[in-house]
Amino acid sequence: MIRISGILLLGAALLVAAADAPRERVVTGEGFAPATVANVPGRFIIDPGAPSMPMLAPDFAARAGLRPGMFAMRYLIGPVTIDGSSAVTRIDTGGGARKRRVAWSVKAYAAGADGVVGPGFLVEDVVRFVLRPARAGERTVSLPMVESGGLLGGWGGLLAQVDVGGQPLKVRFDLRHQRSLATAGAGIAIATALGGRTEGAPESAEIAFGVERPVRRLRLARPLMVGPLAVDRLFVRVADFGDASAIADEHDDPDEVVVTVGKKRKTGRDRLNLGLDQLDRCSSIIFDKPARQIRLTCA
Repeated sequence: MIRISGILLLGAALLVAAADAPRERVVTGEGFAPATVANVPGRFIIDPGAPSMPMLAPDFAARAGLRPGMFAMRYLIGPVTIDGSSAVTRIDTGGGARKRRVAWSVKAYAAGADGVVGPGFLVEDVVRFVLRPARAGERTVSLPMVESGGLLGGWGGLLAQVDVGGQPLKVRFDLRHQRSLATAGAGIAIATALGGRTEGAPESAEIAFGVERPVRRLRLARPLMVGPLAVDRLFVRVADFGDASAIADEHDDPDEVVVTVGKKRKTGRDRLNLGLDQLDRCSSIIFDKPARQIRLTCA
């Protein structure tokens, strides 16, 4: 009897452990997945850089019969404002329908899909983005996970956090753009800490919702470490949420003092978006919500 009881207890313990194991969603390819909004079927993209609030295409919101609620949506891209609407409805991206707030605007967040959602919205505890087959010499490094602020709390998504000159910097993983791109304020912080200089003529880059803003190349004397990635060049937005003219130009006198400090700069909007020019070296990005970690595996 004692032996049988021991076996039963062990079996019960294994069942409890299995029930408590974190649920995992594996996202491959372009991240397309079926979803329903107000019982209307659609095709969503699960995107590591997308907001945690589902962002619907305007035509899909109309097909779902959604009516704007009392909370409007506003997305700022430098001086450009994208206004939209939000509503509470039943949405199922896997795991069953839930009553949640969704948003949409006259411009789609991403072309070719009925909606886009970040890993913060999904019911699974762990979301694994498989980017490509594993390569020799890869390393896996865990980074702290933080929430981006915004309307009604953390709708802005899940970001990694790294240290730049003793100050925290939020990092977003962007699989929809080639360039790694920092806001002007983040570019100043990175260039000041790591010896950065802008080079080349200003260019134009798409940020979100089809809006383009001026950017310049930034080359670093010492690389910025983002987990296993050593980032020594990126682009910086030259006039949004800060003024990147404080960064030295490639033709400046190297002995010149190039960064001056006036009133204290607000750092809450500082972001670094890692694009495919860096993430092409990675085989997976794992968002572990219970552990509050983002794990990068890169060569």
